[in-house]
Amino acid sequence: MTDNEATKVANDAARESASTLRALTNVDQHDVCVILGSGWVPAAELLGTTVADFPVTELPHFSPPAVAGHAGRVRSIDADGTKVLVFLGRTHLYEERGVDAVTHAVRTAHFAGCKTIVLTNGCGGLDPQWSPGTPVLIRDHINLTGVSPLHGAHFVDLTNLYSPRLRAMCQELEPSLTEGVYCQFRGPMYETPAEIGMVAAIGGTLVGMSTALEAIVARSLAMEILGLSLVTNLAAGMTGEPLNHEEVLEAGNAAATRMGDLLARVIRGL
Repeated sequence: MTDNEATKVANDAARESASTLRALTNVDQHDVCVILGSGWVPAAELLGTTVADFPVTELPHFSPPAVAGHAGRVRSIDADGTKVLVFLGRTHLYEERGVDAVTHAVRTAHFAGCKTIVLTNGCGGLDPQWSPGTPVLIRDHINLTGVSPLHGAHFVDLTNLYSPRLRAMCQELEPSLTEGVYCQFRGPMYETPAEIGMVAAIGGTLVGMSTALEAIVARSLAMEILGLSLVTNLAAGMTGEPLNHEEVLEAGNAAATRMGDLLARVIRGL
């Protein structure tokens, strides 16, 4: 299969998913997509009025969730007239389903009509002032996965990948919001203290296992992107304590109300 053919296959699969989405939600076009990462799922309750909610596997080409904290559901929400498509959970690269599976929700959202996408995640923070539950806007990212989500010589400019306009809007709504540089590792193991030292040396302040590959594909589809991380723990080696996924979920649930309210205000601001 050529690179162009691979891109066509990925887009055709997303078109099929988007077509089924329209039938299941009875919504011809969604405006904004929100992908909720680890610990973020409870925030969906605050975004608006639910129009439809169903397992993601009812859409073709989607797989069931493989990670605790990812509900594996799709929700269509009416936020005062703005049609919001919410994916409660995502597919990760470490699940070994391929990069097209990782970015399939992004492509589906594009073909469902979304011009804006909000990518959220739970992550480790390198700034000791970021206690668990701190939200951080993603200003830029560093892709440390060793893979590209694009097929072949598909050159995409990533300058200002994370929309300065949307970041400014968030900071106007929530002046305490700070910004960081997100580094995506492949996972599923957490980073070593030496790897965190490397991240600090190259300018990273947030670490996780998602988001960057999705953002690249979203840019390739001309979507406007907002990235929002929830610091669920200090990065490896900073406290001397071991990392665990339950800690990620606990910190996310504790901050869910604040995050849902922030996202709701951002979506209405769009």
